[in-house]
Amino acid sequence: MTGHDSTSNTGETRSTAPVLLDIRDGVATITLNRPEASNALDLATAHALHDAVREADANGSVAAVLVLGEGRRFCAGGDVASMVRGDDRATHLDELATAADAALVALAAIDKPVVAGVQGAVAGAGLAVMLSCDLVVAEADTKFLAAYAGVGLTPDCGLSWLLPRAVGQQRALELLLTPRTLAADEALAWGLVTEVITADETDSPTVTAAGRARALARALADGPAHAHGQARRLVRNAWAVDRTTAGRDEATTIARAVTQPAAAQLLQRFAR
Repeated sequence: MTGHDSTSNTGETRSTAPVLLDIRDGVATITLNRPEASNALDLATAHALHDAVREADANGSVAAVLVLGEGRRFCAGGDVASMVRGDDRATHLDELATAADAALVALAAIDKPVVAGVQGAVAGAGLAVMLSCDLVVAEADTKFLAAYAGVGLTPDCGLSWLLPRAVGQQRALELLLTPRTLAADEALAWGLVTEVITADETDSPTVTAAGRARALARALADGPAHAHGQARRLVRNAWAVDRTTAGRDEATTIARAVTQPAAAQLLQRFAR
C-alpha cells in the first residue's frame, strides 16, 4: 500500500498511511501505523486494514501473513477521539464497527497462516485484531484488557464471538464486565497468546515480539503453504459446523492436499 511520507525530527522518513503492507519472500507484513494514537482504529484505518488484507490474500506469492503495530502499543482498540466528534455518534460508531469487523472477518478467512507480534497494550477491538491471527507472540510487559465497560460501550469487531472461544465464557465475561487487566504471563496461561518473550530476552534490543513473530511467519512461509492455510481454515470453520460436516470437510481437504507438490515431496521423503 502506498501513502504520503513525512520526515520525523530524527530525519527518518515514515509513511503516514494508517496501515502499511509490505510483501517480500512469501510474507505479507501488515502494520498498523498510527503510533501517535496507539494504533487505535478510526474509519480510515479500518478501511485501510481491509484493503491490506484483501491485497495480501489476492497475492499468489504470499504464503504467510504477519500483523504488527508500530510504536509502543500494538492496538488500543477503537479510536475514542473519533467517536466523540460530531453530533450523530451512533451512526459513526455503527459505520466504524462495521468497517473494522469486515476487515477482521477477511483476516480470519484468509487461507494463509497469520502471525501477530504484540507489545505494550492490546485493548478493546485490538483483542479482536489479535484473535483473528493464529500464532501470537507477546512481549513480557504487554497488558491485555477489554476496556469497553470503562467507557460505557459494548464489544464489537466480533470480540463477543472470538474471546469466549479463546478463553472460555466465564473468563471472557470477567474481562468484559470488570476492569481486569491481564499481564502477558496470564494471557499465555489463559490461551490468549501462544508465546511470551521473557523479561531477560527483552533486555536485549535485538529480541522483540515483532522479531520473533517475523521469524515464525518466515518459517511458515517456507513450509507447505497449502497445508498450513487449509489447517487454519478447518480449525476456524469448525466452530460454525457440526462434527459430521467438519469430518467430511477434513476428508475432502486432505484428499486435495495429497495432490499438492509439497505434499508429494514430503511424503516421498518420509517414506524412505
